[in-house]
Amino acid sequence: MKAIRRFTVRPVLPDTLRPLTDLARNLRWSWHEPTRELFDSLDPGPGPDRADRPGARRGADIDPVRLLGSVSADRLAALAADQDFLARLRAAAEDLDHYLHAPRWYQEQKGHLPASIGYFSPEFGVTAALPQYSGGLGILAGDHLKAASDLGVPLVGVGLLYRHGYFRQSLSREGWQQEHYPVLDPGELPVCLLRENDGTPARVTLALPGGRSLHAHIWTAQVGRVPLLMLDSDVEENAPAERQVTDRLYGGGSEHRLLQEMLLGIGGVRAVRTYCRLTGTPAPEVFHTNEGHAGFLGLERIRELAGDGPHGKGLDFDAALETVRAGTVFTTHTPVPAGIDRFERSLVARHLGEDGELPGVDVGRVLALGDEMPLGGEHGLFNMAAMGLRLAQRANGVSTLHGSVSRGMFAGLWPGFDPEEVPIDSITNGVHAPTWTAPEVGRRARGADGAGGADDRELWELRRTLREQLVTEVRERLRASWRQRGAADAELGWTDSVLDPDVLTIGFARRVPSYKRLTLMLRDPERLRALLLHPERPVQLVVAGKAHPADQGGKRLVQELVRFADDPRVRHRIVFLPDYGMAMARKLYPGCDVWLNNPLRPLEACGTSGMKAALNGCLNLSVLDGWWDEWFDPDFGWAIPTADGAAATDEERRDDLEANALYELIERRVAPRFYDRGADGVPARWTEMVRRTLADLGPKVLADRMVREYVERLYVPAALAHRALAPDTARSLAAWKGRVRGAWPKIAVDHVEVGEVGEDLADAELGATTAVRVRVALGALDPDDVEVQAVTGRVTPDDALVDTRVCALKPAGGPDLEGRVPYEGSLVLDRTGPFGCTVRVLPSHPLLASAAELGLVALPTEATGEGAGVLMR
Repeated sequence: MKAIRRFTVRPVLPDTLRPLTDLARNLRWSWHEPTRELFDSLDPGPGPDRADRPGARRGADIDPVRLLGSVSADRLAALAADQDFLARLRAAAEDLDHYLHAPRWYQEQKGHLPASIGYFSPEFGVTAALPQYSGGLGILAGDHLKAASDLGVPLVGVGLLYRHGYFRQSLSREGWQQEHYPVLDPGELPVCLLRENDGTPARVTLALPGGRSLHAHIWTAQVGRVPLLMLDSDVEENAPAERQVTDRLYGGGSEHRLLQEMLLGIGGVRAVRTYCRLTGTPAPEVFHTNEGHAGFLGLERIRELAGDGPHGKGLDFDAALETVRAGTVFTTHTPVPAGIDRFERSLVARHLGEDGELPGVDVGRVLALGDEMPLGGEHGLFNMAAMGLRLAQRANGVSTLHGSVSRGMFAGLWPGFDPEEVPIDSITNGVHAPTWTAPEVGRRARGADGAGGADDRELWELRRTLREQLVTEVRERLRASWRQRGAADAELGWTDSVLDPDVLTIGFARRVPSYKRLTLMLRDPERLRALLLHPERPVQLVVAGKAHPADQGGKRLVQELVRFADDPRVRHRIVFLPDYGMAMARKLYPGCDVWLNNPLRPLEACGTSGMKAALNGCLNLSVLDGWWDEWFDPDFGWAIPTADGAAATDEERRDDLEANALYELIERRVAPRFYDRGADGVPARWTEMVRRTLADLGPKVLADRMVREYVERLYVPAALAHRALAPDTARSLAAWKGRVRGAWPKIAVDHVEVGEVGEDLADAELGATTAVRVRVALGALDPDDVEVQAVTGRVTPDDALVDTRVCALKPAGGPDLEGRVPYEGSLVLDRTGPFGCTVRVLPSHPLLASAAELGLVALPTEATGEGAGVLMR
């Protein structure tokens, strides 16, 4: 029989044990080892309290909320009388209180910092006990919240509560991925329902076409000092279809996804307003959109500012847009257009028009925000990333290379500017060390300089201990997987000898889209088999990854890998572990010697799994993509060469070349260094790389560093810009932009002169200066509305300027009889070789974050004086 209703019955804790509830409800336990150890000590043993499936082990995988619900009354009574346990409990409670209330880094900063920041993301990977993530985007969001908490940054996280999460992965007997969607009961999760002062559940409501409504409750998870608000549409007042809006992460069809993103963005802003009203939390001055999924938050804020409610300013659309842009940060995580959410314009218009959620807001203006035509897209589609960029004055990619890729990908939104001038910055991702660093590494390998007093032997013994723990974990998980595939215990004896704690162990775990190339290692099966079975320098591989449920190609890649790993000849040297998630990852990263990453360059935006591995002394073996492109060093690992030129356009040849390069590296450099032992049995050169990775690379990859950069480079400037836009200022700025856009077609560079009369620039020498004079037609604009610049740089064979520098030119008199204004300045010839210059006119206003913000530029024509520029060779 099946239950028709499900209840969560909570135990009544003795007064002396009441602090356990607060400790369990604050997710700081997920990265605070003493608190985890405290809960581990009251664990009654294996059972349903475990965060992960059977086979998971103690410590990191514990789920205190479920655990408290399963401890027997006798055990609670014994703990209440255990003075040693009570002393540890008091210490943990006092430590949490100090952590939550003592000043931290943010409180020690000078200046007018944002009182609060709203951080919106479609997924958050905080802990395996709260499975609301699918991959890197969610894990990054979770690490962002944790690092913000550690630093005291006043973030408010906003997401959705998916009743089925993403999915749980298992394998069929034939190795085909199978998806399972267990129901998540919020009563068994570390979340609390936000309630109004009268005790009723707080909720937000969205209007849908046809007079329907979408209601959502607000669940809160406390991530250290940071509240995470999650909206849940499983509300009785909703119709069946609306109750299912938050059923699965990245599930459903186009309209389902649109409703999810409307609830996240529009409903998320309303949830923040409700939370701040009920708790006294300051309203966010800055809104951070983590990918385009939450982009509708800007539309809700425009609606607020246009109204007469508590946040209303009576602004028209343009003035409200300027106010919203000033305080919004947009982070893009995708390096390919296919990774961006796009909806039919008609669908968006129906849901946001007069019969939908934003009555009174011009739906034509809304659709223009998502227009992807400047990006080479389709007229009938609404592009969420394009909207996100148009609604944010500050934007960034997630690694230096990804910032460059993003500037090229979105350059169409800023026509007339070279990609390097597109106003998309980059802040390289980081990872939360307390979450991802094995306790043994923290206790034995780290000291004041990051590698402590650990000598080679101690480091090597530590690495073997972690490898041995991974071997034990893999065997347990592999047996569980084979039992799910239908195998009997009697035929699984071979799993007891899977992997060897003394063999070089390479890890590869990530989502399985085609560009991450899960099966590149299988390009030459015989060669891989020879590496695995080498008589003197064997290699073993631990592989994990999920394909999206709708990605049949990705599932075929998983099956291909599984079938290879099932081969009795190699199954003791290569394993595929299904259901990759946070609980598995916490064992996998520390236990591997080498972390493999072989995406198609430059399609990996950042790739933080290698960072987590590095924090544990694992060396990286990766294509120069994402973060590895900027921080690779031979002390930290190896770079896999990538095919270029004609080879890069032939997919088969490219994969053959790069797979061969991977095999060569493992066979000739990685494995020999691992097995090159001294008289004491320790590989000195290998352990030195481990030490350098911990000491020099470790500090770079930290989420603390990342969040500090967000505060200093994006949040503080956004807050200052937002404060500067009082209603009248916003109206004035919007009117100025409208006037400039209307007048811009008449802006022209009418004449350019470089050098004095009779000066021969062909004989110019390094360090010399020369004059530049231009005449500019400003039409209806004033000189204060523009900046005239000379742009100099090296010249390519096709006369393009590269490595450019800008020099502002100054007005040199009033307008002539034809209304042209003279400008002049001096150029320094500071580079040898082909050198050139041009001039341009840009809009100028003190409230612009970038000269490229409006996407307007006027350049010389071929008929202007000396042409479009001057070349000096």
